[in-house]
Amino acid sequence: MGEFFAGWFPAGWEFLGYTVAALIQAFLLVNVIALGAFVFIWAERKVSGRIQDRLGPTRTGGAFGWLQSLADGIKLLSKEDLMPKDADPILFKIAPYVAFAASFAAFMALPFASGWVALHLNIGLFFLIAVLGLEVFGVILAGYSSGSKWSLFGAMRQAAQVVSYEVPLGICVIVPVMICGTMDLVAIGDQQRGLFTNWLIFHDPFVFIVFWVYFTCAVASVNRAPFDLAEAESELVAGFLTEYSGMRWSLFFMAEYGSMILVSALAAILFFGGWNGPIPIFSALMDWFPDYLGNCWWFSSIANIFGVICLLIKASLGVIGMMWVRWTFPRLRVDQVITMCLKYCVPISAVCLLGVMFWTALGVPFFNDLLPAQERALVREGWFKTGEKQAEALLQSLSSSTDKTGDVE
Repeated sequence: MGEFFAGWFPAGWEFLGYTVAALIQAFLLVNVIALGAFVFIWAERKVSGRIQDRLGPTRTGGAFGWLQSLADGIKLLSKEDLMPKDADPILFKIAPYVAFAASFAAFMALPFASGWVALHLNIGLFFLIAVLGLEVFGVILAGYSSGSKWSLFGAMRQAAQVVSYEVPLGICVIVPVMICGTMDLVAIGDQQRGLFTNWLIFHDPFVFIVFWVYFTCAVASVNRAPFDLAEAESELVAGFLTEYSGMRWSLFFMAEYGSMILVSALAAILFFGGWNGPIPIFSALMDWFPDYLGNCWWFSSIANIFGVICLLIKASLGVIGMMWVRWTFPRLRVDQVITMCLKYCVPISAVCLLGVMFWTALGVPFFNDLLPAQERALVREGWFKTGEKQAEALLQSLSSSTDKTGDVE
C-alpha cells in the first residue's frame, strides 16, 4: 500500500505516500479493536446470561439488546475522570494508553488473509508475542501510580502471572514454527491450505495437546477468569483498576478485549488453518479455470475477503470459548494459578515439543500430510541443511582462527 500511495507524490515527497498508507492502516486496525470490543461486550452479556439461565440485555436497541455496548460506552464517556490525591499524575494518565498501545501494536503483524497484513515481517510471530507482553507495563504503571496498596497488589499479581505463563505460551508457539520452518505468520497460514485435515491441529497427537495448553496460557495472559488475579474483586476490590474511571477505565477494557481477539486469531493461524476454509473452494476453481482466473484481480480479492471472514469466525469462536470458561469455572487462588503454570503447563508443553520434534524429524506419517507433503519434506530437509551449514560455518570459523593464531591441533 505504501508504494501505491508513494506513486501519487513527486520525487522527494514519497514519504507522504507512506504516511498516508500508515494512517489508513492504523485507522482500520483501531476500528477492528473498537468494533470487536463493541460486539464481544454485548456477546459476553448474552453468553453469561444463557449460562446463568437468564436473558441478558433485551431492551436497548430492540429484542436482542444489541445497542447495550453503545449505551455503556456513552455512560463511561460521561463519567467524571477521577484521580487520587496521592497518585503520580503523569504515570496515572499514560498507563491506560501504554496498555492499549501494546495491544494495538501487536495487530500490525497479524495477517487477516494471505498478504493482507499491515506489516509483513518474516519474524511476525516473534514480534507479536514480544509486543503483546508489553501490556503488563501499563498494568504495573497503573498499580504503582495510583497511590493505593490494593492497586499495587493487583499489578504485582498480574506481572507475576503474565511472566510465568509466557514460558509455556512461548513453548507452544514454537511447535507450529518448528513444523512449518518459519516465523512468518503468512507462510504458516499458507502452508495449511487445502482440506481442513491440513490444519496443524491434526498434524499429530502432540500438537492437539499443545493447542489446549496454548488456550489455557492465552486465557491467563489476557487476565480472564479463572485467572483474574489482577482484579480479584472479592479480595482487592478491582485490583489495578480500583482508582480508574470513565474513559481511562474503558481503555483498559478495550485493551483486554483486543488481546482476547488477538490471541484467538493467533490460535486460528497457528492451529486451525488461519484464513483457509475447511474446503478449498477457491483453490479448486483456480485449478479448474487456470487460464481465466489466474490473472483476475477480483477473484483473488474475493478469495481474500472469504479468508478474512473465515479467520474472524475462528477467532470469534475462540473468544466465545474464553467467555464460556469465565462463566463456568471458579476463580483460582494465587498458589493454584502458579501451580497450574509450573506443574502442568510447562512440563506438558515441553514434552509435546520434544514429541513433535521427533515425530516430524523422523518423517512419521501423519493424518494431514495430503497436499503440502512435498513442502513439509522440504522443510525437514531444510532443518538438516541448516544444521549442516551451521556446522560447516562453525568449522570454518574455528579453522580460520586456528590459522591466524598459528596453533596446531
